[in-house]
Amino acid sequence: MTYEQLKQQKELILLDCISGSTAYNLNVAGSDVDKKGIFIMPQKQLYGFERQDQIANASNDEVYFEIGRFLELLAKNNPNILELLSTPKEHVLFRHPLMDLIKPEDFLSKLCLDTFAGYAQTQIKKARGLNKKINKPLDTERKSVLDFCFVIHNNGSIPLKEWLIEHSFTQEECGLVNLDHFRNVYLLYHQKQLTEGRFKGIISGADADDVQLSSVPKGVENVAVINFNKDSYSIYCREYKEYQEWETKRNEQRYQSTLSHGKSYDAKNMMHTFRLLNMAEEIALYQKVIVKRDDRDFLLKIRNGEFEFDALMRMVEEKMEEVRGAYEKSALPDKPNIQIAEGLLVQIRRSIYSS
Repeated sequence: MTYEQLKQQKELILLDCISGSTAYNLNVAGSDVDKKGIFIMPQKQLYGFERQDQIANASNDEVYFEIGRFLELLAKNNPNILELLSTPKEHVLFRHPLMDLIKPEDFLSKLCLDTFAGYAQTQIKKARGLNKKINKPLDTERKSVLDFCFVIHNNGSIPLKEWLIEHSFTQEECGLVNLDHFRNVYLLYHQKQLTEGRFKGIISGADADDVQLSSVPKGVENVAVINFNKDSYSIYCREYKEYQEWETKRNEQRYQSTLSHGKSYDAKNMMHTFRLLNMAEEIALYQKVIVKRDDRDFLLKIRNGEFEFDALMRMVEEKMEEVRGAYEKSALPDKPNIQIAEGLLVQIRRSIYSS
């Protein structure tokens, strides 16, 4: 079933809500209007091969969860699902009477500390990643294996490229052989030492991902010993690939907004970090999920870039301590009762399919 087909079969929709920034009371000029909801698969589809957990539109800003998947995630205290179930009434477009059977308070548990704080950590990771990308941008030109090779020199080491220039050598004129018992360490030879034949070079070309070895006649003394820092090269290659993908896929409007406030972090990610942590604390203190934020002014200050990144990180640590303390004292159960979720699923399916 497609999104379009679901919209044509209104009888399958159990809950339809405005979600995201509008529901949070954090929408600003230009904010998108997101929607989330719950549907039930037709009985024939449930019994067949084509089960569906989720349906979304092309832009993925309207997402509907199948009732079975919804209750499964609810029993795991998934933040998105708890927020959907607790959507403020003014943002509920449609609610089937059977949805009254599902009450957030029947599922809230100390597991929310891990799930809400876990989502918050994901937001921090994204913000830190952008902070690093802005403050330590990678060169457009990709580094080669040679940039990670070093020559043992004067009780220390110097970059291989620098050593080659010093000796008026090119990498193509050199040959390498393994140095036994040393990982990624090689003996280096130069073409001038050969009376016949040629060395292969240190690397096969600019796109090489490793050094290459040559055959060296017996009795020829090496002119240098080099180390290829392969671990650092691997990390660099991964980060370079991620950086290139980020440049290609980044939300340009959001990126320019980040640059405009001059703090070098994704302010929206950090806003959601504190929203999630505050919601987690409220669950421990009040046993309810407060979606509409009365801390809007504080959260929008974060979004507007009014705090330094390091200051926010200190505030996160302090808030995490407060949240942990709240859960230690909370009377919430350790985890939800999955039998309650399963019983509700059976009851709702029976009711819908028999009508």
